[in-house]
Amino acid sequence: MRIAGKVFVVTGGGNGMGRQVVLGLARRGARVAAVDLDEQGLADTQRLADGPGGTLSTHTVNVTDRTAVAVLHDQVISVHGQVDGVVNIAGIIHRFAPFTDLAGDELDRIIDVNFWGTVNMCRAFLPSLLQRPEANLTNMSSLSALIPFAGQTFYGASKGAVKQFSEGLYAELCDTNVRVVTVFPGNISTNLTGNSGVEMLDAGGRKVRSTTPEVAGEKIVNGIARDSFRVVVGTDARLLDTLTRFSAKRTTRLVAKQMKSVL
Repeated sequence: MRIAGKVFVVTGGGNGMGRQVVLGLARRGARVAAVDLDEQGLADTQRLADGPGGTLSTHTVNVTDRTAVAVLHDQVISVHGQVDGVVNIAGIIHRFAPFTDLAGDELDRIIDVNFWGTVNMCRAFLPSLLQRPEANLTNMSSLSALIPFAGQTFYGASKGAVKQFSEGLYAELCDTNVRVVTVFPGNISTNLTGNSGVEMLDAGGRKVRSTTPEVAGEKIVNGIARDSFRVVVGTDARLLDTLTRFSAKRTTRLVAKQMKSVL
């Protein structure tokens, strides 16, 4: 997809990977509508985007609110005149705990943000994307959708739902003008735990391999430009994705042992 001159909507645009995707698209000449619940984070993204590049608008929206998302669609059209791409980055994790220790409201929140937030955006914007001569829909899944991680089982389930939904949309839309990209990041050095309202897992002094949000954002934008089917981000994600293809059981047990040692 040619990015220059296009209009993109990016959720989670107030921090981390979402911010880097906003900035990366803007650097390539796109106009971007950055969406987040964090108004200050959006203001910081706006400040970082000032200068040469695409035009940026900011929108404080809760993606779990279907009515607010429908209004967002109309706002983006009003400001930018069109929409050519939607990048669903917004997501949260739950506290590191066995599934049986999680409360019902914790489970609901994970599904509402990670799955229904993505679905709400797709429902609101897909009709407009289908009217464009060239369009993109990018959805954030996770390495946890490809291999389970003890202590984040329900998070992985929510991202597994996003994977199936996103790749199902790819199948439905592959004969249309809309290209669907699904992203599978491994460990990214963002403040996902803080933004999710949970404590960081203590790795016991171990060095945990991670990818910077800047590198992750660049890979996502490159995936959009290349109309990639999947974008697997991080050495850890690529390695574990490869290992699970050889032996899903052995790889799952290996990761489970490592996770349980620090839970």
